[in-house]
Amino acid sequence: MIKKAIFFLCLFVTAIPASSQITAVTSNGDQVILYNDGTWKYTDKTESENNKTDTNKTVFTKSKEASFLLKSNICNVGINLNPKKWSFKKATTNDDAEYSLQLKEKDAYGMLIAERIEVPLETLKSVALDNARNVAPDMKIVKEEYRVVNGATVLCMQMDGTTKGIKFSYLGYYFSSEKGSVQFVTFTSQSLLKEYKQDLEDLLNGFVVL
Repeated sequence: MIKKAIFFLCLFVTAIPASSQITAVTSNGDQVILYNDGTWKYTDKTESENNKTDTNKTVFTKSKEASFLLKSNICNVGINLNPKKWSFKKATTNDDAEYSLQLKEKDAYGMLIAERIEVPLETLKSVALDNARNVAPDMKIVKEEYRVVNGATVLCMQMDGTTKGIKFSYLGYYFSSEKGSVQFVTFTSQSLLKEYKQDLEDLLNGFVVL
């Protein structure tokens, strides 16, 4: 059952038609997006005015054990990973993903989605959240901040939601430049996040612009 749920979760970055949402204006004049499941959120403009994303002053670098460089064939980025801990393969469950990864013999996963088009980070954030809500309607951002990872500025975002009755947490890095855009996302169940978070962070911190 968990494997099947993960298959559906891997689809959350696939493009979804805009007809599943309606834009409206509140009595206070704020613009919001209404979803079919009854949930809502502020539009990008209103969110950005009310919630400014902080920058983490810590400089993040790859771990010493991250000895293998997995390169994207789509844009000039790669992942420094620990091959003793992480397995990887060409993604098959999601046409948009280039690679899928798994913490060996554990229930923690990752995927790399790269495209050659430059997409603003705020747009990447909105696309990830909107599409995730089509799979998990209660999906919400629980943490977001900018980080400098191996010299590259990324948006770090954690999202939590429920699919098929299973509570999942996503922790990802989002990056964009004139050479392309990247969504590098890891995920596991919410109950296992504390146990695997360091492994997920180590994998994410292997992200590098080549």
